[in-house]
Amino acid sequence: MQTYLDHLTVERGLSKNTLSSYRRDLDRYVQSLTAAGVTQLAAVTAADVTRHLLRLREDLAAASAARAVSAVRGWHRFAAREGLAPDDVSREVKPPAPPKRLPKALDVDQVSRLLATVTGDEPLALRDRALLEFLYGTGARISEAVGLAVDDLEPSLVTLHGKGGRTRLVPLGSYARAALDAYLVRARPVLIIKGRGTPAVFLNARGGVLSRQSAWTILHRAAQAAGLPVDGPHAVSPHTLRHSYATHLLDGGADVRVVQELLGHASVTTTQVYTLVTVDRLREVYATAHPRAR
Repeated sequence: MQTYLDHLTVERGLSKNTLSSYRRDLDRYVQSLTAAGVTQLAAVTAADVTRHLLRLREDLAAASAARAVSAVRGWHRFAAREGLAPDDVSREVKPPAPPKRLPKALDVDQVSRLLATVTGDEPLALRDRALLEFLYGTGARISEAVGLAVDDLEPSLVTLHGKGGRTRLVPLGSYARAALDAYLVRARPVLIIKGRGTPAVFLNARGGVLSRQSAWTILHRAAQAAGLPVDGPHAVSPHTLRHSYATHLLDGGADVRVVQELLGHASVTTTQVYTLVTVDRLREVYATAHPRAR
């Protein structure tokens, strides 16, 4: 083990902190092997490695377990290459996949506060309000919003161009439609004369296509004004409105297959993560509303 750690120090140049973590991971592994009666590295089997991996999944967070498995696999790979073991028994052992994180959705009141922060009739204010209403009203990805062309808009529908060249039709609600109409009639003509002309719906102050980063900044500014988190794990991002769109649809009784189509997910499995969010919401409502919930 020390030979392997020396190799990591000299050949890989790992930091002291990383080496300390690897040493702890390998010490834990050696203790596990010793407890199982395995005292020689050449005697370790794939079953021994798998048993250790399963224990790691029970005792450690996914990220820590993944690092520990990487240390173990690296050691076995090194031992096989240096002739210290007949072969690499860890070759088929994969690090544990990190658990799926549930999307953090805003509740309806928070979304209303967010959308109400953008006021005024200036061209950029009208654009910002239209963008935010559009993101929440259609569940569009930020790339789909900034890539939207005027020809993609119909009176009550919008064509979104998603991942992998897939397109989908999504209904356009009255709030998003009203905000878009105000922007397209009173603001976009003012902005577009400053540029070279583009079919894009959302324009920057110079008449060019609004960038993803600028769209993120618009939302960040609105979230700050609404008193919503803009830093940390629950910071509001453009994807937050997409999460909220899906969650509120499901809370309102929409079928998961319909939501799948609206979001443009290739598989319903991707959409089903939102149903877990609504189950939490059901528990919350039950806990606060039922007289014998607690």
